[in-house]
Amino acid sequence: MTPEEWLEWRTFTGARFDPERLAADRRRGGLSISICLPTLNVADTVGPIVAAIRERWIEDVPLIDELAIVDSASVDDTVARAREAGAEVIHDAEVLPEMGPGKGKGEAMWKSLAVLGGDVVAWIDSDIVDFDPSFVPGMVGPLIEHPEISYVKALYRRPLGADGEGGGRVTEICARPLINQFYPDLAGFAQPLSGEAAGRREALWRVPFFGGYAVELGLLIDLLGVVGLPGLAQVDLGARRHVNQPTRALGPMAAAITQAVLRRVAESGRAPRALAQPMPFARPTRRNGALSLERLDAAPAERPPMDTVRATPR
Repeated sequence: MTPEEWLEWRTFTGARFDPERLAADRRRGGLSISICLPTLNVADTVGPIVAAIRERWIEDVPLIDELAIVDSASVDDTVARAREAGAEVIHDAEVLPEMGPGKGKGEAMWKSLAVLGGDVVAWIDSDIVDFDPSFVPGMVGPLIEHPEISYVKALYRRPLGADGEGGGRVTEICARPLINQFYPDLAGFAQPLSGEAAGRREALWRVPFFGGYAVELGLLIDLLGVVGLPGLAQVDLGARRHVNQPTRALGPMAAAITQAVLRRVAESGRAPRALAQPMPFARPTRRNGALSLERLDAAPAERPPMDTVRATPR
């Protein structure tokens, strides 16, 4: 399958999936579905998202079986508001403590696989403004209707940006050039760094997880090697508004993504092993009227495939 063929046959429109039919099909097929929200200090947004998912897709239409947050030590009211809205609360530090501490969204996503029991696990960002519950059937629809698909990424219009159809600033100036250079089969993904994704547990358990900002592209690269391009898909969820990152935060994000991609390229033997070495992210910073060199640890941590750690979920 060429990238052009993939774009035609593996791009879906979320609105076309009938939730009632999906619920019936997944029950008939014995498919269980878990929804996870990785959280960190999102008290202003997490409650309405959890409530909307629970009311629409557990109480009204029985589309999902499990709804949880995996929280990374929030210091605001995130945990309380998620629990009040009806989510199970999981603290990432309490999951697999024998593996040592970790941090970032990738850590929460990886640990969710150890505790959530769904045959399909879907991750929804917890900082979405004006969350649309139709995101859920849109994400899981391709997996219910197409058993040959193992992993689905979201794409959407972004009203907060000047270019609503774009993939985001880090995507366009960092991730997309890296994809085209090293993994051109993935060029059809409109938003490879989008926060919403869903996958079959049997595939997700077989791949490692990068921590932090590198997790999204890392999963695409590693799942490409496990299930092939026909096993990947994307779904158009319409519009999405979220909390935008300040420009100064984009450098470390891009550095982590670049290091993750170069690590995989080096591990595949297509580049010197030295490219896989972690490097700090350095930039001049003005303090008290003078410039000094600030160094940040941008090297992405990496967790092993879950099937090497656990035999079954909790």
